[in-house]
Amino acid sequence: MNLSFEELIGASGACIAIATLDAPKSLNALSLPMIEVLLEKLEAWAQNPRIACVLLKGNGAKAFCAGGDVRTLVEACRSHPGEIPPLAARFFEAEYRLDYRLHTFKCPVICWGHGYVLGGGMGLLQSAAVRIVTPTSRLAMPEVSIGLYPDVGAGWFYNRLPGKLGLFLAMTGAQVNGTDALDLGLADRLLRDDQQDALIDGLVQLNWQEDAQVQLTSLLRALEHEALADRPAPKWLARRAAIDDLLDVATPVQAWKAIARWHDHADPDLALAARNLVNGCPLTAHLAWHQLKRARRLSLAEVLRMEFGISLNCCRHPEFSEGVRARLVDKDNTPHWHWPDVAAISEAVVQAHFSPAWEGEHPLRDL
Repeated sequence: MNLSFEELIGASGACIAIATLDAPKSLNALSLPMIEVLLEKLEAWAQNPRIACVLLKGNGAKAFCAGGDVRTLVEACRSHPGEIPPLAARFFEAEYRLDYRLHTFKCPVICWGHGYVLGGGMGLLQSAAVRIVTPTSRLAMPEVSIGLYPDVGAGWFYNRLPGKLGLFLAMTGAQVNGTDALDLGLADRLLRDDQQDALIDGLVQLNWQEDAQVQLTSLLRALEHEALADRPAPKWLARRAAIDDLLDVATPVQAWKAIARWHDHADPDLALAARNLVNGCPLTAHLAWHQLKRARRLSLAEVLRMEFGISLNCCRHPEFSEGVRARLVDKDNTPHWHWPDVAAISEAVVQAHFSPAWEGEHPLRDL
């Protein structure tokens, strides 16, 4: 099942629940069975009054979670051309329910986001009460490269970034490091990669029956202080003014063209971000623009309901399948986009991705 669970009894009799994503060869990519089992375990822990805290982590040195199992999703899409595969409907509903369950869990959820934290991994990290990153962390929503769009609640958490940084990251798939994550509000603590055992030991030793939040904060502060010297140099907050000015435009096409002009920028991080956009899916730029605009005043549940529809519609349109084929299956890195010209994508095509893709009531209406 590529998951493992552990329950540690603390000094006060409270229980520390640990869930580990255990598929290091795939960088802990989330499959539907993994999502369903993790959600089921969380429901059981929610009913257990002894559970005081949940730690969510990933096995392997390279990644906490590099996203969803998009290869399997695309296999299903290819088997149902022009339709929404049943697997896709189940996958996205379960994944978004998992993210929402973590976000609203009864006790603190701590997520250890080391290494690559991409796509679906970002959904998990951003749903936690305590989001821990490390010097090796690389956070991103890189869906522009595979013809999808930044989902798993990105309309909610990217809209909370300063200025236009959320839009820039959504359109380019640019990575942020651990210090950036703290600066931008995408993480709460930065610890060293080798401090995970110390964190677990500390959680077990806490007296969860008295001033638990105070004690937890003290533990995290002490560990973070030990890691101050290991923080990587930040990149993105200092570039905010330039990005805000660049994206002070009225349309997604203008935004795409503005970023594209940085293709050969002297700043290597800005140039790389621009190349990600230019070499990525033009439709993604449109979807991300409208997604963030629509989500600006929505609740998390409303954002997830909106994104559920976009995701299903991406499965019945061609770009997602082609992007995954080019980047992850054949690995020729030459996607043949159905809509290759960002300026020629009609409003009707974009709006079709926001239309209901189910019969009757919304499948996530109960969030």
